[in-house]
Amino acid sequence: MHQFTIEPLFGSQGWEVAGFNIAFTNSALWMAITTVVLWVFVAGGMKRQLVPGRWQMAVETFTSFIDDMLEANIGKEGRKYVPYIFSLFMFILFANILGLMPLGVLGVHPFTFTSHFTVTGVLAIISFSIVLIVGFWKHGFHFFSLFVPHGTPLPMIPIIFPIELISFLVRPFSLGLRLFVAMMAGHVLLEVLSSFVIDGWNAGAQFGLLVGVPSFVLMIGICALEILVAGIQAYVFALLSSLYINDAENLH
Repeated sequence: MHQFTIEPLFGSQGWEVAGFNIAFTNSALWMAITTVVLWVFVAGGMKRQLVPGRWQMAVETFTSFIDDMLEANIGKEGRKYVPYIFSLFMFILFANILGLMPLGVLGVHPFTFTSHFTVTGVLAIISFSIVLIVGFWKHGFHFFSLFVPHGTPLPMIPIIFPIELISFLVRPFSLGLRLFVAMMAGHVLLEVLSSFVIDGWNAGAQFGLLVGVPSFVLMIGICALEILVAGIQAYVFALLSSLYINDAENLH
């Protein structure tokens, strides 16, 4: 589990602020790298050429994809959330993919910060906060009607309301947990398979052929699957965030 350990890069002494240690860690470093890579990607696609190149087309494709998703789930009101959902989707996607880069052979050890619930939980809380702010700003206390489905019989309201309320409050936890578990499980599986490869060949050529080679082939397949999971999890996070915002906008 060493690959998931958060370590300060410049020590932890002298980084105390108001009783909290804010040392710069490997997790913070890869968040910064992801932010820079995302900024370069978007900046390179904002040339607005009449005949777009591949880079500009890639950025426009992702933007259009998010715009269509928001319009399908929220309607015309969803367009104002494109910058946030686009940033959220791309940030998670780039973080997941960068964590899979085989940079270890160069002495650089990628850190998948989306495999930590502290990170995915904060992203989920941000989305949940937007839902609460929009809901109360637009509907006031009528926002509580979200917890009483239309047509609910009056005697059932005392039962349905707390159930719907608890379900609503669990959303940020489940949203962050889903991404965290998916990314952590994939990396643990790759670590286990890689140990089979190394230990198999260390035990001799016979064990290497019997255990190491099949494990290595399986690792290749798992890596391909992890790339797919990286995209799917970013999409699911963005999709659920847009669905939750839709509840605040339209009170379904």
